[in-house]
Amino acid sequence: MMWQKPDPNNGLGKDQIHVWRTNLNRPFQDAHCALPCLADDERARAMRFHFDNHRRDFIVARTFLRSVLAHYLDLDRTQIKFEYSSYGKPALAASRRGAPLFFNLTHSHQLALLAVTEQAEIGIDVEFIRAVDEGIAERYFSRAEVACLRALPGELKNEAFFNCWTRKEAYIKARGEGLSLPLDEFDVSLAPGAPAAILAVRNGEEASTWRLEHLQPGPGYVGALAIRALKTELKFWDWEWPDGGTETLIQDG
Repeated sequence: MMWQKPDPNNGLGKDQIHVWRTNLNRPFQDAHCALPCLADDERARAMRFHFDNHRRDFIVARTFLRSVLAHYLDLDRTQIKFEYSSYGKPALAASRRGAPLFFNLTHSHQLALLAVTEQAEIGIDVEFIRAVDEGIAERYFSRAEVACLRALPGELKNEAFFNCWTRKEAYIKARGEGLSLPLDEFDVSLAPGAPAAILAVRNGEEASTWRLEHLQPGPGYVGALAIRALKTELKFWDWEWPDGGTETLIQDG
């Protein structure tokens, strides 16, 4: 997995998945100045956050999302229009979509990831590894996953927990069904070092039709990507706040 600086001339191939990452830890002034790039509903959501750092993270993440999608659609970032499923998953509004473009955004702690593809609906998730109560696994994971977690040495359990959590989240995001799909209705691999895989799905769907990828987006983080498309090429890009800071961002937007 090699994260590269983006080439403006490198488009999205029909069999490709582009994964972008960015650091959310921008100066608060940058986030404030980026607000005009967002839609009215996004600004309203931002203002509902009680803590300044949570508001900043949301604004930077949505600016990141709009900037990357604008690159592929050859639009101004303020022209991007979203519509939302009944489970809250965003998609490009039909009037702006043109050729199919699927995407999913996730963030944790100070890192955001965005997956973009023309292949199929996609899900991505990232988590900052931290100490967790095993009781959470017993509440949400399948019996097979809980048994696997319990069998691991203590020093591997936190990483294994978040391997499992991100893989499950990526899968249900790609399905677009939110938590209406119980997390214990399917099994994923979770042992550190083992390939990411959907091992079983107990709703009649074939697990073999899905591709599940383990992501290493940075020290202290784990991530996962899920898509119902087996023949895909992954590329990894770093997105940076535009040169010139917020002034350039607003001029471009």
